Amino acid sequence: MTRRNKFGAKKVVVDGLKFDSVREAKRWQELKLMARAGEITSLARQVVFELAPAVKLHGEARKKPALRYVADFRYIVFPDFAYVVEDAKGRDTPVSRIKRHLMKSVHGIDVVIS
Repeated sequence: MTRRNKFGAKKVVVDGLKFDSVREAKRWQELKLMARAGEITSLARQVVFELAPAVKLHGEARKKPALRYVADFRYIVFPDFAYVVEDAKGRDTPVSRIKRHLMKSVHGIDVVIS
């Protein structure tokens, strides 16, 4: 039995790459075209940012893992060389708002929602 995404997103494969949603796959194709046209550079997907390091909590036998945020895309826009971190989302969730807040406070990065 395949597990259904709670927001109805369907996983899809494009260019041999797996995407969590059709929206994310379409945005990837748009960004690739922009890169070919020279509008952006350093395009990457599934970029990991650490929001808090791993810690050993009192009374716990094992360390708790680091808190991480995985951005759908990262790229640099020409001509102003703006660094962009982007998430392809159909709807904003409380967890995504917290992670965006932490990205800004820890790394100084605004996450763009597409």
